[in-house]
Order: sequence, then C-alpha cells, then structure tokens
Amino acid sequence: MDGVLVVDKPQSLTSHDVVSYVRRHLGTRRVGHLGTLDPMATGVLPLVVGRATRLASLLSRGPKVYDAVIRLGVETDTYDTTGTVVDRTSRVRKNSQVINYTTVERAARNFVGTIDQRPPPYSAKKIGGIRAYRLARDKQTFEINPVTVKVYEFKIKEVASDRVRCSVTCSPGFYMRSLAYDLGDTLGCGGCLESLRRQQSGQFDLDTAIALETIEKMDNTANEALLPLAQLLPDLPSVVVTERGARRATHGNTLMPTDVASCTQVTSNFSNSVASTVSDEIDSPRVKVFNAEGSLLAIAEADTANILRPRIVLV
Repeated sequence: MDGVLVVDKPQSLTSHDVVSYVRRHLGTRRVGHLGTLDPMATGVLPLVVGRATRLASLLSRGPKVYDAVIRLGVETDTYDTTGTVVDRTSRVRKNSQVINYTTVERAARNFVGTIDQRPPPYSAKKIGGIRAYRLARDKQTFEINPVTVKVYEFKIKEVASDRVRCSVTCSPGFYMRSLAYDLGDTLGCGGCLESLRRQQSGQFDLDTAIALETIEKMDNTANEALLPLAQLLPDLPSVVVTERGARRATHGNTLMPTDVASCTQVTSNFSNSVASTVSDEIDSPRVKVFNAEGSLLAIAEADTANILRPRIVLV
C-alpha cells in the first residue's frame, strides 16, 4: 500500500489519533501525516502511506487553505475557544475601534504578504529543546520567537456581531490561532479562533477526502482510496527513462541525457487561483523519474548540464 490517503479529519481528534486509527485499520505502521491539525479543527489531513512516506518533506510544502470563524472580544491562553479566558481588565486598549466589516477588512490587510508571526504559547515549537505547550501547562514564563510566514489571501466573508467569518490561503507553518489573536489585538478588542476547517493542503482538497469511519468499512478495498505515487507532486516536470536509466535510478546513480527517453512539462492541478498566487511555493529543480511502465522510480535534481541526480529513491 503506497500513496496518499486524504482524510476529512473530524473534530476532537489529534492528527496522531488519526494516524493511529489508520495504521490499525490498514494493518501497516508506515503511515504519517502532512501538517498537523489541532483537535478543534476539521478538514483535509493528508496521510502518507508506505513508500509515499519518503515524499513527506516535498508533499507538505504546498499552500494551505482554511475557512475559519474568529470570535472577537475574547482572549484565551490557547488563542482558541478551547482555552481559558484571559482577564484583559489590566490592559489598556488605546487602539480600540468600532467593529464592522470595514474596520475588520482594513485590519486584515496588515496580515497579507510576508509577515513575522509569533506562534501561540500552546504550540509544538521548541524552547530550549522543550515543546512550548509543556512549558505553558507548567505555567512557566517564556517567549517564542516570531517566524516568517506568507499569507496569499485573507478574505473577510462576513462580520456578524462578534464573529468574523473568513478564508485564508497561507504557507505551511502558519498558525490560524495566532492570526485570530493578532487580528483581535489590532482591532483593540481581543480575539480567538472559534472554528477552523482546512479546505486544501497542497494538491489535496476536500474533493478527494474520505470520512474516517469509511476506512473501517473498506476491508480489502482500502488501496483504491489511496492516491498512487504516480499522481503525486503534479507541479514537478517528469522524465521517462530508458531500461538502463531505470536500473541506474533504482540504485541512486546519476542519470545522463542518454538515459532519458522522453520529458513532460508541469501539469499542476492546484485548484483555481491557488496555483497562480503561490508559484514561489511550487517552483523546483526537482524532476520525477518514471520507467516505461509508468512507475515512479525516484525524485531527482537537475543541474545545468542536464544531469539528473536521484535524491529520493522509491523502489
């Protein structure tokens, strides 16, 4: 069983819970997830299975698309509604303003582009080798350094009372909980994340996702739900190698131009506007190497001399 299983993660489960569930029902230990979703969040959670685990570092680099509800007027220690409400009476809100669609949309512009974002205290970031959430649970004082992230789109859909409904397209490593906190802070009223649904992660979206309970009913048909290796990383160009080239690729040996039978151009299937706005995320000198039968043998790097050097061998 080799490929990607796209799960529509239910609420209240951790990403590791989902991995454990799939390992148990597919009967394999070789399962991992691409990008953590908080227990409160739902939506696209791609799982790499079998040899696809070797591609995890590449598959996790694509942009993320989220639908979210941000609750204004409330701050918590976790930056979402599952945490403990923080008393703000001692904080002076000099920048407090009238909250309506116009003011929220104006504030949202501050978070589009390349920005420095500070992860939440309750996160997996390491401080001196210790996870931040462990320090936070122990009530220790610490500071997390900001991380440079990218927001390609922050669209305000509706502002109703103290709720902001929005959609965000961002780079990996972006924290929607921090965005909720920072937006509330900018508006001067405080804010936290109330709900979150991931619509897309790289090439994977809800159209290809399956419910977790469906996996239990698959029996021997689970393989049919996997996106095969050949369909992964559609943003990379491909080459088909000769019989000699296939032998060399499977041993990790350098491929010369004479080892290549044919080439294909990029045929990315990133959905609608996402591909056009995140071209910097998918540009790569990497090339997929196939044999004549259509099996993906390796991911190689191309140099200026048209020499391919396999970096990830899949057979």
